[in-house]
Amino acid sequence: MGRWQCTKCGACCHLDPGDRPDLDQYLEPEELALYLSLVGEDGWCVHYDHESRECQIYADRPRFCRVEAEVFQDLYGVEPEELNDFAIECCRQQIEGVYGDRSLEMLRFDREVGV
Repeated sequence: MGRWQCTKCGACCHLDPGDRPDLDQYLEPEELALYLSLVGEDGWCVHYDHESRECQIYADRPRFCRVEAEVFQDLYGVEPEELNDFAIECCRQQIEGVYGDRSLEMLRFDREVGV
């Protein structure tokens, strides 16, 4: 498998809780409340700019938005040496759910990470 990197597709910014029914299993109650407060009417994070494809609060984004070894170990029990493959698979699943498994976003992601 290749090396994970963010391709700015925005799929992870599609926060619709209906697509993530297990949020309460890994987010603390205050994190869950914060998560839900970020969901816009269209299911996208209120801080995601669709035109620039960037997070408007990137430097101050919540912990659960960070792809970092410590965060993934704490939230999902992923060991640091497993983070790369886990992050790639998470992104692929999210991109498929938001854009489709044969979308340009998926093709771009696969090309960029070397899948």
